[in-house]
Amino acid sequence: MRKNSSDQTLTLALSGMMAALVFVATYFFKLPVSITQGYIHLGDGFILLGASLLGWASIPAAAIGSALADLLGGYTLYILPTFVIKGLVAAMAVYALRTKRPYWLTVVLLALAELVMVAGYFVTEWLFLGYGLAAAVGAVVPNLVQALSGVILGGVLIPLLRRVRLKEMRL
Repeated sequence: MRKNSSDQTLTLALSGMMAALVFVATYFFKLPVSITQGYIHLGDGFILLGASLLGWASIPAAAIGSALADLLGGYTLYILPTFVIKGLVAAMAVYALRTKRPYWLTVVLLALAELVMVAGYFVTEWLFLGYGLAAAVGAVVPNLVQALSGVILGGVLIPLLRRVRLKEMRL
C-alpha cells in the first residue's frame, strides 16, 4: 500500500520535530563528565520515544538530531559515529516496540538497544579515534549511566504518550 502525499508530508514534519527534540534534549539538558570530556544527556530517552511514536521514520530523526548536537557542541570527531550509532539505537528500539510482547520484555530490548550505544562509542573511541583501550573503558560507565537514563525516561514516557491519541494514523 502506498502512502499519499499528505501522509508523507506529515511523517516528514513529525520526523523533523523529533530530530529537533532529540537535539534539544541532547544539547541543552546535559551533565558534563570531566574524565571523558563528554557529557551525559537526555537525548536517548527521546530517541526511544521517537521510535515508539514514529516507527522507522525515527531513525533519521535520531541520527540527525544527535549528530547536530555533536556538531554544535564542538564534538566534530563524533558526528559520523554518533549518526550511525544513534540510528542503530533507534532501529533496534523500533523493532523492540513494533512486536506485541510483555512490557517488561520491551524494556529489556530497549536496554539492549542502549547497550549498542555503549558498545558503539567504546569501539569508536578505542579503534577509530585511537584514544586507546584505557580511555575507551573509562567512558563505559558514563555511557551506561546515559543508557540507563534513556531507558528510564523512555520507559516512563512511552506508555504515557501511547495513551494520547491525537489522530489515528499509521506511520
